Amino acid sequence: MESRKPPPSALVDNHVVPGDIVLDLTEMINQTIKLGAGLRQDCDTIQATSAGKLRLSKPSKYWIESSQKRYIPSVEDTVLGVVVDTKPDNFLVDIKGPNLAFLPVLAFEGGTRRNIPKFEIGTLIYARVVKANSIMNPELSCMDATGKAAEFGQLKDGYMFETSTGLSRMLLSSPTCPVLEALGKKLSFEIAVGLNGRVWVNAPSPSNVIVVSNAIIKSESLSGIGQRSMVESLLERLS
Repeated sequence: MESRKPPPSALVDNHVVPGDIVLDLTEMINQTIKLGAGLRQDCDTIQATSAGKLRLSKPSKYWIESSQKRYIPSVEDTVLGVVVDTKPDNFLVDIKGPNLAFLPVLAFEGGTRRNIPKFEIGTLIYARVVKANSIMNPELSCMDATGKAAEFGQLKDGYMFETSTGLSRMLLSSPTCPVLEALGKKLSFEIAVGLNGRVWVNAPSPSNVIVVSNAIIKSESLSGIGQRSMVESLLERLS
């Protein structure tokens, strides 16, 4: 049986299965595209390697969104990692992938041998995947593409919990997903979302941290209207 071969982007926001041809590169001459999780190039086609919905982040990044706990690192993913060991040249970081990730000690804004960060085991890091393939450990950086720290680095205090990778992507979607929009209208809080299925929340009071965390966890199976209604219910109990 032949795989489906649609025109460019025809399957965006539709379910695909492993083996489906989601993009025909012969019809996308002079276009640069970026591949995320669940996709691979095979000659002049891009094929799905996992089941889920094909997503497009404009202008040109494609990935397969699937609600799973397992995370496969992809270049440019933002992740929440936990330091599990330190070496002279790298921190070893757990990002929920098949292998531990390397975070070079110089992969920080203005990083030199004289100002290497001192991270203890268990430190929570917000980082960017800069190298990833199936045969090597992923490499992380705490800088954006311009070499600035931006939002990356150590996350202190707060509460970190795990979610599916699909929920993480929903939280990072644009426009702002309903659950975060509804919470932001009533509560003050900080949030960092890793595409590896981890979320960090911090707020002025522990009760707010609990409400925000519970709302996010409960939102995955709800529609936009359902998310807003659920947030209202949680906030009523808080008041």
